[in-house]
Amino acid sequence: MTGETDFVRRIGIVHPIIQAPMVGPKAPLAAAVSAAGGLGSLGCAALTPDQIRAEVGAIRAVTEAPFNLNFFCHEPAAPDPAREAAWQAALAPYYAELGLDPTAPVAMANRAPFDAAMAEVVEDLRPRVVSFHFGLPAEPLLRRVREAGCLILSSATTVREARWLAERGVDAVIAQGAEAGGHRGMFLTEAVASQIGTIALVPQIADAVAVPVIAAGGIGDARGVAAAFALGASAVQVGTAYLRCPEAGLSAPYRAALSTARDEDTALTNVLTGRPARGLLTRVVQELGPISAIAPAFPGAAVALQPLRTAAEAQGSGDFSPLWSGQAVGLSRERPAAELTRLLAGGVPA
Repeated sequence: MTGETDFVRRIGIVHPIIQAPMVGPKAPLAAAVSAAGGLGSLGCAALTPDQIRAEVGAIRAVTEAPFNLNFFCHEPAAPDPAREAAWQAALAPYYAELGLDPTAPVAMANRAPFDAAMAEVVEDLRPRVVSFHFGLPAEPLLRRVREAGCLILSSATTVREARWLAERGVDAVIAQGAEAGGHRGMFLTEAVASQIGTIALVPQIADAVAVPVIAAGGIGDARGVAAAFALGASAVQVGTAYLRCPEAGLSAPYRAALSTARDEDTALTNVLTGRPARGLLTRVVQELGPISAIAPAFPGAAVALQPLRTAAEAQGSGDFSPLWSGQAVGLSRERPAAELTRLLAGGVPA
């Protein structure tokens, strides 16, 4: 347990429990988890610099405990008009069904990669932890984060990715098993079919790198936490279970879908954003996917879906919404984030 103890001490938290950063939940969830002794996280990929500053201000108004800011660092895809036209054609019947104009301009949050403007935000706010998804930003940007005094985490879905991250000086590797909800952190592979489960991935990464390993994917209660530590993890990252906390602030359709979801109700899909991600089997995922050859590259697929999502959610439907969820969704319960954090911590070996 020395590695776990040192890792927790270095961050400055009480419990080796990290709330997964997710687009949607904001300051209330992160603040509640951090205040309870875990590490709350704020997903920043869809936020502007000013929005991040406001959310961090809201977190710090609740607690002085450490928290994590998470950023995407994907390579933006080149425009592909033919693919985008094919995607619009595939969505045309849904537009007609909902009475929408497919030529109307679409307003939606951007999914931009970490850049100099975001590095400036990190330098100003100086969170204890900064985590990345889809690899790492360029070395000059990474150096700015490190020089701001932040610990750096990033996700690996294979041992090769974990080694790549460790070679570039991350402070810990998040071993993201295939069971995890949300976007796969894949950046050295596009092989969705061969993504590795948590129980196989964690010990292999723990054997391959000298930095602490954070287990993520399929962990929904104290039993999963205990299993992760037995496999060599120094901490765990939990997402789906926290989505059912009131502080997550999810839409009514999303909350309802999670409350009735079973173990077999998720799939890896690229239909919703253009990158593989695990979510609930909504109508659009089942009818156009789960994996579609014509879905535009990330985040393009989400743009044309946005009007459908907005219209359907206004009618109480999540048919076109990204209802991210991991395979342990059936273990989740509605409870306050502080209570969940304490329950998860009960699985940490003494």
